[in-house]
Amino acid sequence: MPREHGLTLIELMVTLAVAAILITVAVPGFGSLVAEQRLVTTTNQFVTALHLTRSEAVKRGARVTLCASEDGSSCGSSNGYSSGWIVFEGPEPGAPVQPAGEVLRVFTPGSQVVINGDNVTSAYISYVATGETRRMNNALLMGSVTVCAGNQARRIVISRTGRPRVEQTSC
Repeated sequence: MPREHGLTLIELMVTLAVAAILITVAVPGFGSLVAEQRLVTTTNQFVTALHLTRSEAVKRGARVTLCASEDGSSCGSSNGYSSGWIVFEGPEPGAPVQPAGEVLRVFTPGSQVVINGDNVTSAYISYVATGETRRMNNALLMGSVTVCAGNQARRIVISRTGRPRVEQTSC
């Protein structure tokens, strides 16, 4: 007589119970993993934008600026950099911080990420032809931008030479 192959109802229920227990243990850890990856990705995206801004300023021999932007074509955002940011050539010292010509790149961060600059970097970060950060009145610009995702955060610190570095912080 041929033997039947398959699972009994009890074996199936035990397998499902073990799977349910494993899923309940793994899901909270997966949520924090997603938040961590969102934080790392957005931080790297902002640092990439700073490197682009600095290298374009040196390459063009002119001021290049990164500013918070909601629409991708002009500076200004009620949410800081959380809505996005743009990189553009200019403006001249003393002029309003708005793109006068071509926008070089538009950046849009992922959702559920909050990005805020300190008092110095909240509106714009501008590099001059030497690769240093400067305010519109040509004073030295040093500051930081904080990226928060969930309860984790990274701070991007811009040194007096214009180089960004990343450190851990809290939201």
